[in-house]
Amino acid sequence: MSHTNSIRWVVPDREWRRGVLDPIVLYALSHGVTYGYELIRAIRVASGGEFDLNEGTVYPVLYRLERAELVRSEWGESGAGARRKHYVVTAAGNHALETALKEWQRFVQAVNKTLGAANIE
Repeated sequence: MSHTNSIRWVVPDREWRRGVLDPIVLYALSHGVTYGYELIRAIRVASGGEFDLNEGTVYPVLYRLERAELVRSEWGESGAGARRKHYVVTAAGNHALETALKEWQRFVQAVNKTLGAANIE
């Protein structure tokens, strides 16, 4: 097994992505995205395709955020006349997002310092 393969096993990409989904979803919702499909598309575009999520990933995140009262949902009409569930970030959600963004910056800085100090060939 190569060194690269062992690193992938220790820090799998999927685990990293799962750890940042809540703030990514909150961020997208706080910038005007309101319903599930639009959220999936907006995240895919904003990430340059790195986060190509499906409904089975996004809706559990939305439900979890709603149970935590970080978002609220309401039924509304779409442009085509069909009813759609729209999601809105609550004040608590905005506070949680602000906290998550600060924590993320601290985490990234610590990783960059650590990797910058390493003698990697």
